[in-house]
Amino acid sequence: LSSRGGNADASAPSLAYAMDSMGCQMNTADAERMEGQLQAMGFSKATDPKKAQVIVLNTCSIRDHAEQKVYSYLGPHAARKQKGEDLAIVVAGCVAQQEGEALLRRVPEIDLVMGPQYANRIGDLLEGVFNGNQVVATAPTHIMEDVTQPQRQSTVCAWVNVIYGCNERCSYCVVPTTRGAEQSRPRESIRAEIEELVANGYREVTLLGQNIDAWGRDLTPKQTFAELLRDMAGVEGLDRMRFVTSHPRYMSERVVAAVADMPALCEMFHVPFQSGDDEVLRNMERGYTAKRYKQIVDQIRARLPDAAITADAIVGFPGETEEQFQNTLKLMEEVKFDQLNTAAYSPRPHTPAALWKNQVSEEEKMDRLQRINRLAAAHALERRQRYIGRVEEVLVEGRNTRYPSQVKGRNRQGCPIYFDGDSELLTGKLVPVKITE
Repeated sequence: LSSRGGNADASAPSLAYAMDSMGCQMNTADAERMEGQLQAMGFSKATDPKKAQVIVLNTCSIRDHAEQKVYSYLGPHAARKQKGEDLAIVVAGCVAQQEGEALLRRVPEIDLVMGPQYANRIGDLLEGVFNGNQVVATAPTHIMEDVTQPQRQSTVCAWVNVIYGCNERCSYCVVPTTRGAEQSRPRESIRAEIEELVANGYREVTLLGQNIDAWGRDLTPKQTFAELLRDMAGVEGLDRMRFVTSHPRYMSERVVAAVADMPALCEMFHVPFQSGDDEVLRNMERGYTAKRYKQIVDQIRARLPDAAITADAIVGFPGETEEQFQNTLKLMEEVKFDQLNTAAYSPRPHTPAALWKNQVSEEEKMDRLQRINRLAAAHALERRQRYIGRVEEVLVEGRNTRYPSQVKGRNRQGCPIYFDGDSELLTGKLVPVKITE
């Protein structure tokens, strides 16, 4: 293999790749697809990244200091190239899309910069690298269906993308810039992937989308996500299906009804609220109010009282006052989430809020983050108490690495459950488990 000229003998068994993926479930799914393509090219997964001939860093730009983490990671691999080692360095994902050619100026040893919309085309792009070119692939493109098999991280549960990109313009979020406009996958392609997963022994599928409720509105004729859910949950042999992430602006009662009606659909909803204050929500350009969010929660619990509701929240958004932060805590007290993912606001490139003058101090953001985390942990513990004494159906996903005599899995609401058992016998099985603590 030559990353600066010559050709790769892609069939050579000694060629290996290393993949390091950061961030969300979408990135995990992208990494699985890239690994599948690399293996189709004849590369094996390196046991030691320092000996890999292709290095792939799949990046995330949601949090602050994301770019610095990328440069820190690349340093040792760039040093290998400077010493004359023959390897190709690939930076993929959202930081790659955000920075583009600037990455090459900062680290000229990089061979390929590719945005997330090119995850299905890494094989084609590497051919250009092997022919001696530096390649930057960040232009908008139609995302093609991938004919290679993803290299799944689990043999029990699988991610399936249903829509790429996001058309929302939340004032704090870099996703529309890095992942592009919404592109729904055809229904028949999604169903074919799920049917193949079931045929290969997978028991659970999670449908992925940055704004999953928007699936189908860009198709001709237009379709709805609720229709997709009913169709996919009807695949014969599929035991469980989940989906993320729902946007409160588009979340509909039809989706709740589909979950209630279809046995394979698990009773859990991930619906980020971000703030409990209406003025902050307007400044975030989220398109709903705290009252509307609570109506969604009421709709879910009226139809599915035992459903898990999880969410995301941001503290310290520019201009957020203590009173507005208290409104977030008030919403949490009214809802009591099964799990809440929290973050202190961090300015991201190419977003309006990053340029505003009314930034909240780091000290205040950290104080609010600690307070919201304490309340979120208390609510999560309170919500989990309802399982004690019940027999829960647990899908075993593997061994508990902390206690090897135990296995780990999740119930239908997504709550992690651990119990004594042989992972070789139980992995992939649905097991009734009485919860004692």
